Amino acid sequence: MPRSVGVVGLGLIGGSLARRLNDAGCRVLAWNHTTRPYEAAAAQGIACLPTLEALAQARPEVLVLCNPLKAMPEMLERLKPVLDDATTLTDVGSVKGMVREQVRAAGLGERYVGAHPMAGNERSGWSAADPALYDGALWAVSVDGDTAYERFQAVAGMIVGVGRNRMIVIDDATHDRAAALISHMPHVVATALVDELVDSPERDVAVALAAGSWRDMTRVALTDPDRTRAMVEEDAANVEALLRRMAARLSGMADALHAWRSDGPDDGGRTRAQREILRFFAAGQPFRDYKAEAAAGEAHGATATLGLGDDWREALMASARRGEHVVGLADARRVAVQRRSHLAD
Repeated sequence: MPRSVGVVGLGLIGGSLARRLNDAGCRVLAWNHTTRPYEAAAAQGIACLPTLEALAQARPEVLVLCNPLKAMPEMLERLKPVLDDATTLTDVGSVKGMVREQVRAAGLGERYVGAHPMAGNERSGWSAADPALYDGALWAVSVDGDTAYERFQAVAGMIVGVGRNRMIVIDDATHDRAAALISHMPHVVATALVDELVDSPERDVAVALAAGSWRDMTRVALTDPDRTRAMVEEDAANVEALLRRMAARLSGMADALHAWRSDGPDDGGRTRAQREILRFFAAGQPFRDYKAEAAAGEAHGATATLGLGDDWREALMASARRGEHVVGLADARRVAVQRRSHLAD
């Protein structure tokens, strides 16, 4: 497990990570593009350095880039001449393929392991930073055929060992498709719901009636619009494909409702429409079953040990496809896994 970690960016994600690792006894060094959070961070025991270059030259074992993705090329260009080979580079970005291309372009590809913590909320800045943000969090760690095991081990040690979180290991493309499905596309859908409300002549009445279901479906629409826009643009191809599929799915439901409403009671079309409507609402039952098992504490399989040999990448990716999460580090070449995210066929 790394004894020192550098954090670039002390916003919600970076600040919360810095505080969590520091609370766990890890030496945390940080740099932020403004010094506003330095006094409060230093009071927490985090060593704040004056420049990005100074942070790199302090030779943390792992350096975590928590800056906005639009700033990534600039950060990498500044790090390239000063980053020590002993430091493993990772990040927390919500897309992985684009970042890996940028890291390679900067000549730092052999030091890089992608990472994405599934943690966050609609707030931002150091004032929102909270080590509890990572409680129970899963990290996606992305590797490619050139990732050295020692680099992966350093990042895994930070996440599972020091941070006491879980992780899965996948490739960049798989990550970006999945992130579009469960995060980027839902941000667009939630925003569309809010836009629909704002455009409605009944919006004041609707707001008065809004309760739990509206709150849960639109929470992420409260995120800063520019932050959401940037995230969606960074995974544009995957989000576009999903939105077109979602639009077709919703159009099919609208057609079924039209047929049910328009056709007479003796018309077979109404019966067919009812079957389509039922099929729409029933298709997601495997996910409902999974969530019910999780709520009942029945979704976790027994803990098993997975050995990691020369084919460690393939072994870990196969484990992720089985719904297993890495929940512990047994030793340098063995990890503890539990089946936690499996949907039945």
